[in-house]
Amino acid sequence: MRLHFRRRLLSLASMAALVISLMIQSPATAMASQTPSVTPVAFAAMTDKMSAKAKETQGKLESAYGEITGDTGRQVKGKAKQVQASAMNAKEAVKDGTRSAARKASDASDKLASKIK
Repeated sequence: MRLHFRRRLLSLASMAALVISLMIQSPATAMASQTPSVTPVAFAAMTDKMSAKAKETQGKLESAYGEITGDTGRQVKGKAKQVQASAMNAKEAVKDGTRSAARKASDASDKLASKIK
Protein backbone atom coordinates (compact mmCIF):
# COMPACT_ATOMS: atom_id res chain seq x y z
CA MET A 1 0.00 0.00 0.00
CA ARG A 2 2.79 2.42 0.89
CA LEU A 3 4.59 1.68 -2.38
CA HIS A 4 1.42 2.42 -4.35
CA PHE A 5 0.99 5.69 -2.44
CA ARG A 6 4.60 6.72 -3.11
CA ARG A 7 4.29 5.94 -6.82
CA ARG A 8 1.11 7.99 -7.13
CA LEU A 9 2.66 10.87 -5.19
CA LEU A 10 5.79 10.75 -7.36
CA SER A 11 3.64 10.67 -10.49
CA LEU A 12 1.64 13.64 -9.23
CA ALA A 13 4.82 15.58 -8.43
CA SER A 14 6.24 14.81 -11.88
CA MET A 15 3.04 16.00 -13.54
CA ALA A 16 3.12 19.22 -11.50
CA ALA A 17 6.76 19.85 -12.47
CA LEU A 18 5.92 19.30 -16.14
CA VAL A 19 2.97 21.69 -16.04
CA ILE A 20 5.01 24.36 -14.29
CA SER A 21 7.88 24.00 -16.75
CA LEU A 22 5.46 24.39 -19.66
CA MET A 23 3.88 27.50 -18.18
CA ILE A 24 7.15 29.30 -17.42
CA GLN A 25 9.10 30.60 -20.40
CA SER A 26 12.83 31.01 -20.38
CA PRO A 27 13.98 34.63 -20.90
CA ALA A 28 15.39 33.82 -24.35
CA THR A 29 12.12 32.25 -25.49
CA ALA A 30 10.07 35.09 -24.03
CA MET A 31 12.17 37.72 -25.84
CA ALA A 32 12.11 35.80 -29.12
CA SER A 33 8.35 35.37 -28.97
CA GLN A 34 7.67 39.10 -28.52
CA THR A 35 6.49 40.38 -31.84
CA PRO A 36 5.23 43.87 -32.55
CA SER A 37 2.11 42.43 -34.20
CA VAL A 38 0.67 41.25 -30.87
CA THR A 39 -1.86 43.78 -29.64
CA PRO A 40 -2.40 44.44 -25.93
CA VAL A 41 -5.95 43.07 -26.21
CA ALA A 42 -4.72 39.81 -27.75
CA PHE A 43 -2.02 39.54 -25.09
CA ALA A 44 -4.56 40.12 -22.32
CA ALA A 45 -6.84 37.45 -23.81
CA MET A 46 -3.94 35.00 -23.98
CA THR A 47 -3.05 35.79 -20.37
CA ASP A 48 -6.64 35.23 -19.22
CA LYS A 49 -6.80 31.92 -21.08
CA MET A 50 -3.50 30.85 -19.58
CA SER A 51 -4.77 31.79 -16.12
CA ALA A 52 -7.86 29.66 -16.66
CA LYS A 53 -5.74 26.72 -17.82
CA ALA A 54 -3.41 27.13 -14.84
CA LYS A 55 -6.40 27.23 -12.46
CA GLU A 56 -7.83 24.08 -14.07
CA THR A 57 -4.51 22.26 -13.77
CA GLN A 58 -4.09 23.41 -10.18
CA GLY A 59 -7.57 22.11 -9.39
CA LYS A 60 -6.88 18.74 -11.00
CA LEU A 61 -3.62 18.38 -9.11
CA GLU A 62 -5.19 19.35 -5.80
CA SER A 63 -8.11 17.00 -6.37
CA ALA A 64 -5.76 14.14 -7.28
CA TYR A 65 -3.63 14.84 -4.21
CA GLY A 66 -6.79 14.74 -2.11
CA GLU A 67 -7.73 11.38 -3.62
CA ILE A 68 -4.28 9.95 -2.96
CA THR A 69 -4.17 11.12 0.64
CA GLY A 70 -7.86 10.59 1.34
CA ASP A 71 -8.31 14.28 2.18
CA THR A 72 -11.87 15.11 1.10
CA GLY A 73 -11.30 18.80 1.83
CA ARG A 74 -8.57 18.96 -0.81
CA GLN A 75 -10.74 17.01 -3.24
CA VAL A 76 -13.54 19.54 -2.83
CA LYS A 77 -11.17 22.51 -3.15
CA GLY A 78 -9.70 20.97 -6.29
CA LYS A 79 -13.12 20.46 -7.83
CA ALA A 80 -14.07 24.05 -6.91
CA LYS A 81 -10.99 25.36 -8.70
CA GLN A 82 -11.94 23.33 -11.76
CA VAL A 83 -15.42 24.86 -11.73
CA GLN A 84 -13.86 28.31 -11.38
CA ALA A 85 -11.63 27.56 -14.39
CA SER A 86 -14.70 26.51 -16.39
CA ALA A 87 -16.34 29.84 -15.58
CA MET A 88 -13.17 31.67 -16.65
CA ASN A 89 -13.16 29.74 -19.94
CA ALA A 90 -16.84 30.57 -20.53
CA LYS A 91 -16.11 34.26 -19.93
CA GLU A 92 -13.27 34.11 -22.48
CA ALA A 93 -15.57 32.40 -25.01
CA VAL A 94 -18.12 35.21 -24.63
CA LYS A 95 -15.38 37.83 -25.04
CA ASP A 96 -14.08 36.05 -28.16
CA GLY A 97 -17.58 35.94 -29.63
CA THR A 98 -18.10 39.63 -28.93
CA ARG A 99 -14.77 40.50 -30.57
CA SER A 100 -15.68 38.41 -33.60
CA ALA A 101 -19.07 40.10 -33.95
CA ALA A 102 -17.48 43.55 -33.61
CA ARG A 103 -14.90 42.64 -36.25
CA LYS A 104 -17.61 41.49 -38.65
CA ALA A 105 -19.64 44.67 -38.08
CA SER A 106 -16.53 46.78 -38.68
CA ASP A 107 -15.75 44.92 -41.91
CA ALA A 108 -19.34 45.35 -43.10
CA SER A 109 -19.27 49.09 -42.36
CA ASP A 110 -15.93 49.42 -44.18
CA LYS A 111 -17.41 47.70 -47.25
CA LEU A 112 -20.46 49.94 -47.12
CA ALA A 113 -18.29 53.05 -46.77
CA SER A 114 -16.18 52.04 -49.76
CA LYS A 115 -19.34 51.57 -51.87
CA ILE A 116 -20.58 55.04 -50.91
CA LYS A 117 -17.36 56.74 -52.00
